[in-house]
Amino acid sequence: MKLDLKIYRSYANEREIIVMGHLFKKHAPDIFQLDKRWYKHAWAVIRMFSIKTIANAEVVFKFNNVQVVSKTLEDGHFRLTIPYREELKSGWHKFTVTANVDGNIKEKKGEFVKPYPGEYGVISDIDDTFLISHSGNIFKKLYVMLTKNINKRDVFDEAVDHYKFLNRLGREDNSTNNAFFYVSSSEWNLYNFISQFAKLNELPKAVLNLKDIKTGIADFLFSGGGDHRHKFYKIKHLVEFYPELRFILLGDDSQQDAAIYEDIVKIFPENISTVYIRQTKKQKKNKINKILKNIETLDVKVCYFKNSKEAMLHTQENLG
Repeated sequence: MKLDLKIYRSYANEREIIVMGHLFKKHAPDIFQLDKRWYKHAWAVIRMFSIKTIANAEVVFKFNNVQVVSKTLEDGHFRLTIPYREELKSGWHKFTVTANVDGNIKEKKGEFVKPYPGEYGVISDIDDTFLISHSGNIFKKLYVMLTKNINKRDVFDEAVDHYKFLNRLGREDNSTNNAFFYVSSSEWNLYNFISQFAKLNELPKAVLNLKDIKTGIADFLFSGGGDHRHKFYKIKHLVEFYPELRFILLGDDSQQDAAIYEDIVKIFPENISTVYIRQTKKQKKNKINKILKNIETLDVKVCYFKNSKEAMLHTQENLG
């Protein structure tokens, strides 16, 4: 049996290491090539949703003197929570995961980050927050996904500058940066696409937390849709995992980001610094304004912005 192992960027604190990945039959979702014609790119996107995962397969994590054995979940996913009692320096660390299915072995290296000490962490949505995706129009969204490769997709004007500024916020040492996480309703199928897009556009290197993987071509039609509540639980976990940080949350008004962030603020009023919501239509939404005003009553800064330049100015005036 041919195996393919995908390891996602992972993360750690003073007590634990969280390691994430998937085990596939034959191949993982495609690596994108920038020189593909649009129809070849479209086929590559569709193939991302025609993968097969392997359940209950052995996976072995190795880092320094630590070795942990576990198994994949029903959807081929593994998410290992590993106690770590040795001193662990801040920054990115390499580790190895080995999968074994009936004597067929696949080994790959991954990396996890332990954030540098500092005041801020950043959690951002992806679609229509920094990547122009047209989430409010399913047909336009699908057309863009199928016909535009990552080098043809657009990031909002000055969004990259704002994210780079947030990455350096509160830091005097140029060798360190803030913890960055991208939490999205896009599925794990799109991990390569998102990570390559972020790298191509020089967005901050981040840990991605995405939605459960899809394993059928028909699922492609509903990519990024459905219930967005999983974002609440993933963000809640990150704030609990790093209680020493004050988080900046970025999202948009096309889905449920504002309502999710409102709930997070209510649970962690001392752990959230600022909420940024991008305006995706010509007019601001009354519902979003009401939510943000309520968040503001809890002494959390808010910014409902049309252009990233506005968000950058807000950061400079209130956090810089």
